[in-house]
Amino acid sequence: MKKIIISKLFLYRHRFVIGYIVLGLAFVIMLFMMPVVAQAGLSEAEIESATSSYYLGKEGILNGDLVDLPYRLVQKFSIMIFGLTPYAIKLPSILVGLLLGFLLILLLNRWFKNNVSLLASCLIVLSTPFLFLAGSGTPLIMLVFWPTLLLWLGSKIQGEKRPKPLYSFMFAIAMLLSIFTPYMIYFAVFCVLFVLFQPHLRFILKKLPKLPLIVVCLILIAGFTVLGISIYHHPETISELLFTKDFQPGDFFGNIATGLAPVFSWHNTVESVFLSPLISLPLFALALIGLFSTTKGFFASRNSIATILLVFCLIITGFNPQAVIFFILPFSILVAHGLKYLLEKWYGLFPENPYARISAILPLSILFGLMIIPGLLQYIYGYRYNPNIANEFSYTLEVTRENLTDEYFLVNEDYDFYKILEESTDIKVTDEVEGERLAFLGEPEKAPKDYKLDRIITSSMRENSDIIYVYQHVEEKEGE
Repeated sequence: MKKIIISKLFLYRHRFVIGYIVLGLAFVIMLFMMPVVAQAGLSEAEIESATSSYYLGKEGILNGDLVDLPYRLVQKFSIMIFGLTPYAIKLPSILVGLLLGFLLILLLNRWFKNNVSLLASCLIVLSTPFLFLAGSGTPLIMLVFWPTLLLWLGSKIQGEKRPKPLYSFMFAIAMLLSIFTPYMIYFAVFCVLFVLFQPHLRFILKKLPKLPLIVVCLILIAGFTVLGISIYHHPETISELLFTKDFQPGDFFGNIATGLAPVFSWHNTVESVFLSPLISLPLFALALIGLFSTTKGFFASRNSIATILLVFCLIITGFNPQAVIFFILPFSILVAHGLKYLLEKWYGLFPENPYARISAILPLSILFGLMIIPGLLQYIYGYRYNPNIANEFSYTLEVTRENLTDEYFLVNEDYDFYKILEESTDIKVTDEVEGERLAFLGEPEKAPKDYKLDRIITSSMRENSDIIYVYQHVEEKEGE
């Protein structure tokens, strides 16, 4: 009988390729199903983002309205093509989330072995914070996308004996585009300082050809020139890129506390758009193991980057509590470090025993199942049924599209947002009492003159379920 050699089996030889394909399919399916299974409503930030994107015009761009421009352009075209729907608003984040997920996988694959990067990628791209980020129709996802892209491009430059100039150009262009995303100017400064103070990176920088470096510098100078012109025409751009519009210096530490609350709350008692706990306890423990494992050889660029990024995350969270979601990037690296440490310790116990390695498959499978599946269920059901989360999202748009036809829709708040409905529906949005049938957002303080209540439209997703009140003109009704 021929002896079976495991290393020659098809499944064994291609186990990582098969694993990445399965992960990619699960990831893509989950992303495109997200608006169906979770986050059905819209947050105030999503409403503001959709309004800003839709009314973005050529004149505004030419005059320097460039903050989050790539994202806003994609969102504008999405709304124009699919109409004002939650899916159209969230579609840009889903597309960027696909790119971000694959970038994270590529980045971890550059820094860690296949077994570690595959397992860590599964834990991250199917985690609650990542799925929230990819399902939220705001440019917040760009805060994670640009640094991840820059780190991956940087790893392609650092990890080669003769770095290709192309990656240097791509790095410069990515940094040029990123500085128009809030807080990315800080990250650009962070990258420069990290390269200057990290001995290994300084050595690599000296080995790079001079021509690409000169071109990169010219690209960055051109970018900051455009940024200066934008600030000249729109002075508020400074506060948008560096802080927030309503930021006060005294709010810094309070913002950090507010931002970290859903990360460390284990009782779902925090009122925030982030579902708490934002990360599960097993994942948090794994990241802590990774953090401690990086203390050995801390000054290696791969080991120190995660810790420095955590400090960077705290700084920008002080300006905007929602920026705490940036922690997903250093958190991904620390989880990979934690997995690397655990696997090395386990294999170190049995260096010559193949059966010990095989026996680890079952407990590892159970461990990863207990980390991934409960996280997915928490995301799907938490965003629909957690009362603290439900209050942060509005279901008015879905209810309006499903129940109103040709009524006049009276809106005082978010008027510009709902006005977009006229482009793809027969609903007539107004800010004054008019028409034979009139719909109100919420119960009006006083019924309009000559109108009588016809019906109340409710939503099962809210504690105060009455959303829209429809009135019929009295004179027309009597005439019938």
